[in-house]
Amino acid sequence: MPKVKRSKGGREEKKGDAVPLADQILQGDVVRPSGRVKGRDRVEENDDEYVDERLSRKILEQARIQQEELESEYGIGKTKESKKKPTTVLGSEAADLDSDDEWPLPGHGGEGEEYMECGGEIEVDPEDEKAIHMFMSKNPPVRRTLADIIMEKITEKQTEVGTVMSEVSGHPIPQLDPRVIEVYRGVSKVLSKYRSGKLPKAFKIIPALSNWEQILYLTEPETWTAAAMYQATRIFSSNLKERMAQRFYNLVLLPRIRDDIAEYKRLNFHLYSALKKALFKPGAWFKGILIPLCESGTCTLREAIIVGSILTKCSIPVLHSSAAMLKLAEMEYNGANSIFLRLLLDKKYALPFRVLDALVAHFLRFRNEKRTLPVLWHQSLLTLAQRYKADLASEQKEALLELLRFQTHPQISGEVRRELVHSQARDEEIGTAPMMVLD
Repeated sequence: MPKVKRSKGGREEKKGDAVPLADQILQGDVVRPSGRVKGRDRVEENDDEYVDERLSRKILEQARIQQEELESEYGIGKTKESKKKPTTVLGSEAADLDSDDEWPLPGHGGEGEEYMECGGEIEVDPEDEKAIHMFMSKNPPVRRTLADIIMEKITEKQTEVGTVMSEVSGHPIPQLDPRVIEVYRGVSKVLSKYRSGKLPKAFKIIPALSNWEQILYLTEPETWTAAAMYQATRIFSSNLKERMAQRFYNLVLLPRIRDDIAEYKRLNFHLYSALKKALFKPGAWFKGILIPLCESGTCTLREAIIVGSILTKCSIPVLHSSAAMLKLAEMEYNGANSIFLRLLLDKKYALPFRVLDALVAHFLRFRNEKRTLPVLWHQSLLTLAQRYKADLASEQKEALLELLRFQTHPQISGEVRRELVHSQARDEEIGTAPMMVLD
């Protein structure tokens, strides 16, 4: 008997049998895969599994909620009324006196650019602007260009250093190499057209040079673009010591900011970012920007609002803020002081008693003031009473209540009186009255 042949599919069939192909397919007589299954195939099989209907509904629901949040946050699909530019009017008669509300400050922006952190052009109350103008310096110093200021300071330093070098060595101070002058003249052309990207390496090494002010003058800072000014502020605030950074802020950054605000009635976004980045060194920022701005006697309400908005957005050490408040309280009043004092008081620092005494003395100086004080002055007084009523001595509270008889506001003075009367004094708490010097 002949052998029984075994088919490839594993089925035994006898010689002479002929099974139709259709029957073989129906009976599953096909080639079977081996029993070995690779790990990669198992992973692919698991990946082919579908998400069930219930989980799909949950995912779609969460996606819809997130999309609605994004639309509400970035203004997609808003009505025309909601797209209206926000404005801020300061010192209005209908000012909110709630102590928990923050003072809204407008922001900045360049032409054709959207404001990132705050928006809209600044709407200034004409009455407040007129009241602050009364306290400005009657004979303000002549506004000089940035190049004039830098050249004057450099000439003074060159004369001083040259005299010392001549006395010590008997030789005059050497002049700059013509090749150095040529390099930095080329840097000046780059910075006058800079928009983004890398800066020349020759510019980055300026903070490390001993005569950095003289080299900086060769780059002509008055011709820099706003983006170049921001990059320069980043470099100088990071690499210069505090005293040198203060000179850069005062000689280069501050004049450029004031010129930009005077020309466009708002501040370019890059310059605003530079002003914010300069706060990396808070001591230099106060000494080089805020204090000189108030001491100039020509700080406008618009400038004070824009510069003051930096104080609300950034965290500042209490010692630097206390020193700035002490200086602002002791200097001659020019209207903008009230804005900066209120913003610093709203940060709710634990102020030293010396600073509080100086603030109280600052307000008491206006007891016999005949000019109409701006609403901002009354608002800063109210902020002092709200934030630090428990830290004032009994004598100080009595003096401030007496002040309200001479300087009153129909809506704010009553709130100040209520805050002072219905609060406990610091000497009542500890049982001893601290020393206080009042004008």
